[in-house]
Amino acid sequence: MTLLERRDLLKLLAGAAAGVAFQEKAAYAMETRAVAKDPNETKSSKGPGMEAPRNVRKASKNRTPLAPNAFDMLPLGSVRPAGWLRRQLEIQATGLGGHLDETWDDVGSNSGWLGGTGESWERGPYFLDGLIPLAYLLDDDRLKAKAQRYIDWTLTHQLPNGMIGPASNDDWWPRMVMLKALIQYEEATGDPRVIPVLMRYFAHQLEALPGRPLRDWGKFRWQDNALAVIWLYNRNGDPKLIELARLLHKQGFDWQTDFADFKHTQRITPEMIKSKGDDGLGDFALSTHGVNNGQALKAAPVWSVVSGQETDRRGLEQMLSALDTYHGLPNGMFSCDEHFAGRDPSQGSELCTVVETMFSLEQSLAILGDASLGDRLEQIAFNALPGTFTDDMWAHQYNQEPNQVEVSLHQKPWTTDGPESNLYGLEPNFGCCAANFHQGWPKFAASLWMASQDGGLVAAAYSPCVVHTVLGDTPVEMVEETEYPFRGSIRITVNPETQIKFPLRLRIPTWAKEAKITVNGQSHQPPAQAGFAKIDRVWKAGDAVEVVFPMEPRVKRGGFRNSVSVERGPLVFSYPIGEDWVKLRTRGMTADWQVFPTSQWNYALAMNGTNAHGLVVEEHPVGGTPFALNGTPVKLQVTARKMSTWRAVDGVADPVPESPVTSDETEETITLVPYGAAKLRITAFPHLKS
Repeated sequence: MTLLERRDLLKLLAGAAAGVAFQEKAAYAMETRAVAKDPNETKSSKGPGMEAPRNVRKASKNRTPLAPNAFDMLPLGSVRPAGWLRRQLEIQATGLGGHLDETWDDVGSNSGWLGGTGESWERGPYFLDGLIPLAYLLDDDRLKAKAQRYIDWTLTHQLPNGMIGPASNDDWWPRMVMLKALIQYEEATGDPRVIPVLMRYFAHQLEALPGRPLRDWGKFRWQDNALAVIWLYNRNGDPKLIELARLLHKQGFDWQTDFADFKHTQRITPEMIKSKGDDGLGDFALSTHGVNNGQALKAAPVWSVVSGQETDRRGLEQMLSALDTYHGLPNGMFSCDEHFAGRDPSQGSELCTVVETMFSLEQSLAILGDASLGDRLEQIAFNALPGTFTDDMWAHQYNQEPNQVEVSLHQKPWTTDGPESNLYGLEPNFGCCAANFHQGWPKFAASLWMASQDGGLVAAAYSPCVVHTVLGDTPVEMVEETEYPFRGSIRITVNPETQIKFPLRLRIPTWAKEAKITVNGQSHQPPAQAGFAKIDRVWKAGDAVEVVFPMEPRVKRGGFRNSVSVERGPLVFSYPIGEDWVKLRTRGMTADWQVFPTSQWNYALAMNGTNAHGLVVEEHPVGGTPFALNGTPVKLQVTARKMSTWRAVDGVADPVPESPVTSDETEETITLVPYGAAKLRITAFPHLKS
């Protein structure tokens, strides 16, 4: 967030403290509430996996006149993490994600979203948006109780006109986040209060928007609001909701037109923003803002559900192509620290942008059925997401860099952010990421499986999990056992309550050449259609599907200044620089940290055609902290030479030397580890002239 944006927000929060209308505190005790019977609910089977939820809901399909999705998201709670993924969510729950309200006043008991006089804008909803899926996927009563306080206050303090949230501001934007939280809560619990509250709120919004249109953040994030409107329409069929969706699109920023003639091809500077006469909340600043673009990736797909137009369905492809071309980084993200920053891997990406990009890809994959979106989702989830946290998830960065050689108080290299931007801490640089990071892992886990339009199931992304859903009238359990992304083998056990015929689709990553599939030990090689292998058969309890994706290391060329990066499966690999952690300050239950290098890092890789020379794979057990440097499950050995002319200035690596390069230094074998394990790292390398 720019300095100008921060000033505006501070004014907003000051007004919130002075003008709050509701002073009632939400009750801490959980009430026992009746759960509405839903026609999609049924008793679940209980197979050999984890215990099934008490009520299992079918996926909801789009009603006419909405265009059908390729796949439909399963309701929250249908997919439960297992194995290493469950352990990762448990780390989040025992870390900052499960204790933030105990150590950070912005989401504490005085929050405006609990009826207090504290922060009353986006931070309470952000926190809840990740806390709810974390709580219900782990079935954690402690976390559920934390979330329930926010939920109960919001549902019981709706104004007579339908408005929700603190009365100290009427900004549409934070309510968009709260809508996402309420929807997840309703899917997980069936609480009968949610849908009537949403109906009244959307009726108010339809009436109020013509006179009080979307502005600044809400204008650029309208698609999140529209997604919630579509969710409710699919449940009550109110035609006024289609009218509201069209009005949101009309008032919102036109992302498709912006990317059809994409002009933001260079690093954005404060001077460029000022030259536009922009106060930080104008169209230029907000259209080049990283988080806005991460959220906007789903704008065209979401709108295509309403418009039914193929041109809208192709809008995401156009956006991703432009972002990759001008701002793409080797960890699957685009640079944005805080605004577009070019392709130099010493530039950063904001954590909010990482988790919002993941959510956009999850929703867009369901709408479009494009398997390549699953590839990108996994790359970000398994690299950029863990790469910006400490192993225990008690501290995070605001900005991460693929080539991150120091974490310290330097103004460089950020476009518009401040000197704390890559510290590990409670709320470095700005507190939005402290509130918002929580949605990353839980929503990824919830999106691993989806329902297809022909009555089947889709493995959209891969990680250990157990699925409970209903196909037709038959409860079905799917148990996915795997150490993916560290290994390439996946075993899926199908457990329908009774025999049932349905198609099972398995996403085949573009890098997985010669993937092998067996069903009950028999080879089954269905042709991949649009990136998915389809197995259509009668399934009975205990049927086993095994998938093996070859995990050959790959050298990816064509990076910034012709640099290269190394990948294996969905993992990106980095050279881990020696780390010296220095506490900057204590922050309640956590602390802010600087990290200084203790080893040299300026290596160029030896190349042999399209492969790294002498590359050897080492596999080790997957431990209790999957992305920790100590005990990392996989390492790569590669030949390299130091580049004495490649240095750092003010804690920032100089741009990667233009490849190919030469070096008279002694040839060495260096070890690369998964990107998320190395907190100081080199990910984009120059390569030696062969």
